[in-house]
Amino acid sequence: MLTPMVAGGVVFPGLFLLSKNTLQRLPQLRWEEADAVIVSARLVSSVQAVMASTAGYIVSTSCKHIIDDQHWLSSAYTQFAVPYFIYDIYAMFLCHWHKHQVKGHGGDEGGARAPGSTWAVARGYLHKEFLMVLHHAVMVLVCFPLSVVWRQGKGDFFLGCLLMAEVSTPFVCLGKILIQYKQQHTLLHKVNGALMLISFLCCRVLLFPYLYWAYGRHAGLPLLAVPLAIPAHVNLGAALLLAPQLYWFFLICRGACRLFRPRGSPPPSPCQTQD
Repeated sequence: MLTPMVAGGVVFPGLFLLSKNTLQRLPQLRWEEADAVIVSARLVSSVQAVMASTAGYIVSTSCKHIIDDQHWLSSAYTQFAVPYFIYDIYAMFLCHWHKHQVKGHGGDEGGARAPGSTWAVARGYLHKEFLMVLHHAVMVLVCFPLSVVWRQGKGDFFLGCLLMAEVSTPFVCLGKILIQYKQQHTLLHKVNGALMLISFLCCRVLLFPYLYWAYGRHAGLPLLAVPLAIPAHVNLGAALLLAPQLYWFFLICRGACRLFRPRGSPPPSPCQTQD
């Protein structure tokens, strides 16, 4: 177990530092630190999402028996991804910190920051990103132990499907980068917003009815009978995982309506949601 976690602890922060330093030091780029940090954090999130989705696809398509079949990637990638969620909490804080400084709330340029300003930024970060931080904490403190210990090698198919929920993340990250460079009105932003909406709906919202349907087909049960046939704590866990997805999907839909509604003034982006 230790080897994949150590590898994840090296790969994700290492990729972030490599990307940030490259964007800052390449003569053709010479980006400011704030821009380099924010784009690098989005890049790492996208890379992790592609890796997770690929691993999930391999696992889910390899498990013909949805309960008993196993694939080594299910446990290996779960362990590998744990450091990512810890790293990403810090990376999101760095992004928030730099946005705070750019907006002029970090004290005079070149001067010492006001006492307690770091704590003020940290409080603002936790207030703004509370749901995302909570999501990451739950993934590490609850979902990881459950997937490694409680499952006892059962249900790799379901874990693979859950990993594929990350399909929408690269579209979210690209949307935020386009916003950062004020490209909200471009065709790329609109196409990306549509792809994000579709991928989020299919891979994060409709995923849960699909998992219930897959179990029902395996057990010979109609879809509506599945919740009554499985343990209550499984239904509770699914509901807790689905709830933030529904909230984020609502935000995406609200933003999409504003983006595609003809207006004279620049519309807000549909991408101001999860990392």
